[in-house]
Amino acid sequence: MTREWLICPICGSKTRSQIREDTVLLNFPLYCPKCKLESLIEVKNFNITVIKEPDA
Repeated sequence: MTREWLICPICGSKTRSQIREDTVLLNFPLYCPKCKLESLIEVKNFNITVIKEPDA
């Protein structure tokens, strides 16, 4: 099994989370310690998709 670090979609740095090739994440709040922002993402087969929520 290969593992990769999750990359922050905002600043591009590594986060503290790792994923394997069989990992599936839905509506995962990814926190970046460098830019101190949180993004809502989905991950399937190492493909990371940022979820944009409409403003309330």
